[in-house]
This record gives sequence, C-alpha cells and structure tokens, in this order.
Amino acid sequence: MTAPLPSSAVAHEPPAEAVAPLIRGVAVLEALTEAGGTLSASALERRTGLARSTVDRITATLARMGYLRQDGRDAVLTPRVMELGNAYLAALRLPALLDAHADAVADELDESVSLAVADRDGIRFIHQATRRRAMSVSFRIGDLLPAERTAPGLLFAAEWTEREWADWRARRAADPTDAGFPAVPPRNPAADDDFEARTARARRGGWALDDQLVEPGLVAVSVPVRDPGTGRVACVASVVSHTSRHTAADLRETLLPRLRTAVTAMEAELRADEARPAEPGPPPSGLAVWTTASKHELGRDFVESLARGLTVLTAFGEGRPSLTLTDVAKATGLARATARRALITYEHLGLVTADGREFALTPRVLSLGYPPLSRTTLARLAAPRLRALADRLDEPTALAVLVPSGPGGDPAEIQYVAVAAASRGVLTVDITVGTRLPAGRTALGRALLGLTGPDGYALADEELESGLRSIAVPVRDRAGRPVAAVNVATHAARRTLAECVSEVLPALHDTAARIQDDLHIASRFTHVPLS
Repeated sequence: MTAPLPSSAVAHEPPAEAVAPLIRGVAVLEALTEAGGTLSASALERRTGLARSTVDRITATLARMGYLRQDGRDAVLTPRVMELGNAYLAALRLPALLDAHADAVADELDESVSLAVADRDGIRFIHQATRRRAMSVSFRIGDLLPAERTAPGLLFAAEWTEREWADWRARRAADPTDAGFPAVPPRNPAADDDFEARTARARRGGWALDDQLVEPGLVAVSVPVRDPGTGRVACVASVVSHTSRHTAADLRETLLPRLRTAVTAMEAELRADEARPAEPGPPPSGLAVWTTASKHELGRDFVESLARGLTVLTAFGEGRPSLTLTDVAKATGLARATARRALITYEHLGLVTADGREFALTPRVLSLGYPPLSRTTLARLAAPRLRALADRLDEPTALAVLVPSGPGGDPAEIQYVAVAAASRGVLTVDITVGTRLPAGRTALGRALLGLTGPDGYALADEELESGLRSIAVPVRDRAGRPVAAVNVATHAARRTLAECVSEVLPALHDTAARIQDDLHIASRFTHVPLS
C-alpha cells in the first residue's frame, strides 16, 4: 500500500527515483510529532494510511536507530530523533550566533523572545527564550505557524515574489481554517483578512506587530535580522507578551526600541561571523556499515532504505551548510546512487533544497520530532532509562540534582527529580520525587560534589538508615559539569559492597551514559531544565 504524502510534501506525485520507504518513514515521524510525540500503532495506521505491517516495520527500524521507543502499544519519540533537527540548526548557524542576544533581551524585559525563519508561506521557530508563568507562551522550537497570523510572517512576506503570493492564496483557499498548522488554534474563515495591507505597512516601517492574530490575548512585536551579504531577512526576532501585561501599543512604544538595539547587535554578530567561517565538525561515521549489520540482525523488520535515508540528513551540520552529492556520500559512507535517491526524495518532501550541484536542509527538517521534545526536562529524559535500570537490577533507582539548603542547614542538599521503584520485592526503598536529603550523607550528593573515586562512583553504606546502601555516578552536561546523579539503592542483606561495585556499577554507568547522551542531544539548541 502506498502511503499518502506527509504534510511537508508538495502536491505532485513523487519522482520515479524517490525512495518509497523513506517517504513512509517521514510520514510516521511527522504524525508522531503532530500528536505530541506518542501514538499507538493503530493510531499511526489511521493518521498515515499505512498498513499495520508497514507501521510495525517502520517503528521497529526507528527504534533500532534510537529515534523512538516502544512503551506497551505506543511508539514514543526519544531525544535522539532531535539529532535530525540539530543538523539543520547547526548548518543554519543562526541559533548558535544569536541565541545569547535573544536570551539577554528576555532577561532584561522579563518577556518571551523568539527567533523565527521562513518556511514557504509559514514561519518556523528556531529559538525560544520563554518566561515561566502561569500564563506563558507555549510555542516550541520547530513549531510551524501561518505567516498571516504572525508578526514575523509580515516581514518575510514583504520579500515574497508574485509566485509566492499565489502559493499563499492557493493554500488559504485549500485550508481556510489552518488545519495544516496544528500549533495554532483554528482560524475563523469568515474573519476579515488584511494580510497584504499589513505586509505593506511592515515593509514601509521595517517592523511588525501581532495584535492577537494567533489567539486572544497574545501580542508580539517583531524586527527583521538581515543577512549582511544579501540584505534579505535571515530571521526575525520577536518579543511576545500577553495583554494582561502589555497592549500592542505598549509593545510598540516601550519594547520596540530595545528590540531594535538587540537586532543591531545580532546583525553585527552575523557580520563578524562572515570573517570567521566555522570549521566543519566531524561528519557521521560508520552509519552505512551499522545499517547493514542491523539488517542482518533484524531481517525484514529492519527497513534499511529508511535508515540509510535518514542518515543523509545528519551529513549536514556546522561548517557543512550545503553539500554536493559526493560530499553526502563521503560523509555517510553510502553509495552515490543511494545518497542521490535519498536527496531526490527529500527535495520532493520539501526537506532539502537544491541549488545547482549543492544541497541544503530546509526548516521543515524540524517537523521530524523536534517540537514535542524541545520543551523536555532532564527528569523526563531520564525516566525511561531509570525504569529500564530498575527492571534490569530489580532495585530502585533515582535521579537527583543539587539544590541550596535552607538557612542553618548543610552547605547543599540533593533533591530527587525522578525515581523508578523495583518491580518485585517486599523490602524496598521508598523515596518520592521532591524529597530532599543532605548531600554529604548520600551517594547521590557525593557524586554531584565530585567526591568520587578513580572509577567515578560514590558509595554510601548505612549512613542515612540502617541497612540502606547506595551507589551513584554523575551525569554531566555538554560542558562536562556534573548536573545530576543517578543511583541504585539496595538493602545490605541483598548485596555486599563488593557486589554493588561488581554487579551494579557497570549497569549504572551504562544508564548514566545514556541519560547523558540524551541530555547532550536535547540541550544542543534548547534549554533543558533539570526538573
């Protein structure tokens, strides 16, 4: 059965050389993304139109690649799928260059600040600096919004050609309620639309205002960040607020000047970057060999053409914003014919654009799993890893972070942010999320404080409670700093100290490494709170 084209596909039929399993795999990833990251196999059948056997083979392949995990009957996206979007963001360079400026404005104004790029007749967010409030902006990196309902869209539309305006009118006629944009509430098709007039005003003024276009109460002011080489809009910076804090007029009068100052600094950053081209990072290695080995191990349940096709996206990255076919084949280890068919497929799906012999990723790559994972926490990342470790050892496990203690207390305390109980046994450790304990008297605290031995672990033997033993290892951020620790707790009657080291420690190190890998992928272009 041939799957219907995913939402990112253009209207015409796929070219003869397109890879059908890759089209179907993209459809599954997009369906999971639009559903918030979790869908049952039967729901994937309904959303994609694929046969159940095809869905099962695709999810098995994506699970093998680490892009999703099976949770009972559900397929759940995992942080590793973010490496696809990270490849686009790294190649784009804008988040790495401009996010500190956006974050500084957000801190100064105590308002949410975003960066967005154009995606055909929509906008897609590439950075979000949000404020934590009861009523806050819930857009995520990778979310797609219709241009006419946003302030950034006005600034991008100011540069549209007649063909692009015609494409926009066709899309509006085909989708009058914005059903193709799940990140925004449905639009009233009977509402007046002066998009072209608003675009003309934005073109003249050099800035744009969103006065509750997305939904009641939401207001934003936007300024374009221009490419120093072409003068065209590279991205748009916006300050977003709520009418309980600012009216649209307030944004224009009080926040627009500060935003313009920040954009001036952003454009200076882009000019300076032109003088220091990024050194290419290491390309993926051994992926073609890995896919062949996986095919031999899993047989027909592993869709090799899907796995190989997805590796093509990871060939791009920092210092590699555009690649030739030869470059892609060399970076991935794939045959030129295989890489070529994948690129043809991606160009059809709107995930890759071609300019002569050079190929580049488009913002639509962010539709492959990024939005639902871009607002995750370390505790959520760790939860399935802790559950697997608890089941493997039949012992309770936990993740904790270091927090300051109250007046007169110990220098520091640990706070449990995720736990997984043992599945069997009568005598067990019962510690709940939110519990605080003195850092110096726990293995978790010692691991966080760096009080570990040569093998990188800390032990606590019956120090908090008679019979309670715990062994812990740190989890480090991308800079190498310990930001959390993972432990396994047991009763002295169940395991000796030597057995904790010989039997528990290897599995504990493995789990911490997996959590750490997930954290490094998820935090490359997003902020991952600890809890």
